[in-house]
Amino acid sequence: MAATRDYYEILGVSRDISDADLKKAYRKLALKYHPDRNKGDESAAERFKEVSEAYEVLSDAEKRKVYDQYGHDGLRGRGFSGASAQHARDIFESFFGGGGLDSVFEGLFGGGGGGRRGGPRRGSHLRVAVQIGLKDAYTGTTRTLTIQRRENCSTCDGSGAKPGTTPETCSTCHGRGQVQRQQGFFMMQTPCPACRGAGQTITDPCTACLGGGLVKTDADIEIRIPAGIESGQQLRVQGEGEPGEKGGPRGDLYCVVQVEEHSFLARDGDNLLCEVPVTYPQLVLGGQVDIPTLEGTKTLKIPAGTQSGRVLRMRGQGMPSVRGFGHGDLLVRVQLHTPAKVSGREKELVEELRELEGTAPSSTQKSFFDKVKDLFD
Repeated sequence: MAATRDYYEILGVSRDISDADLKKAYRKLALKYHPDRNKGDESAAERFKEVSEAYEVLSDAEKRKVYDQYGHDGLRGRGFSGASAQHARDIFESFFGGGGLDSVFEGLFGGGGGGRRGGPRRGSHLRVAVQIGLKDAYTGTTRTLTIQRRENCSTCDGSGAKPGTTPETCSTCHGRGQVQRQQGFFMMQTPCPACRGAGQTITDPCTACLGGGLVKTDADIEIRIPAGIESGQQLRVQGEGEPGEKGGPRGDLYCVVQVEEHSFLARDGDNLLCEVPVTYPQLVLGGQVDIPTLEGTKTLKIPAGTQSGRVLRMRGQGMPSVRGFGHGDLLVRVQLHTPAKVSGREKELVEELRELEGTAPSSTQKSFFDKVKDLFD
């Protein structure tokens, strides 16, 4: 797959396309290139992954903004690695309701494989948020999340029927899960209204799940959060979503990570930033200052003659790359600290300094006054 191709070009849309029209464009291409419709065609499978990746990015407001500004490099810099084959299918299933390509065409046009309506279906995906500190984002961590999801009822083993009884074949659709109806010149297939597409009816429902076959329960899920993760990125835990129907696989659990703001350090991608107060002698004569980093206190050397507001770089003291490409830097802005009160001796020394600077202006001051003079000449 040509990973560097423009996503708008892949979907054949303009850059100012609306969300609704973007969905229409994706729907058309996803149906055209879906592997179930092009069995054995590797090029179609690659095109399907390509359009799914493009849609995943452009349908997400944050990713689309980054892509519009920085292109593919901007997405890679934020840990986005593209759509896998399974991920592409997940996008398609979530977009069309998880019923597979056959059910999409059956619902639209009828005929062919009608029995699949009541067959195995993938469970729904779940989404949760997890909040971590900047230090945890620096080192990586694990979290145990308690989520509420549905599980197969243990009383009826998920059948929905009271123990000792079994569901009966629906007399309306005869187990097909669909019924045909005439609409103009077309014969349409729709879910059976009697069994709601299940193909079976339950006359004596289970008292524990009230015939639904599922009950709500709490589940503890441990997730591993990689070092370098940024706010808004999500982690996928495969197979920890809702249970599937008729023996279908579970959905997935998506964990959206939020990194809390730090009291001293700000983050800019893989770089960290902070501001440190320093004294006048430290700026003039040079010196050292202790900087609290995420790995403990580090010493920063201040060169003689440093100007207030200058940014000094501590290489390798930033955040690790979530893709494993080393660390960013810690950028330290040094700011002159002016004491509100001084002792008698300090005041005498400052007075002496003022007298010295008053009789012999620095070259910087001279340059400044020369520029001001030029403005009025």
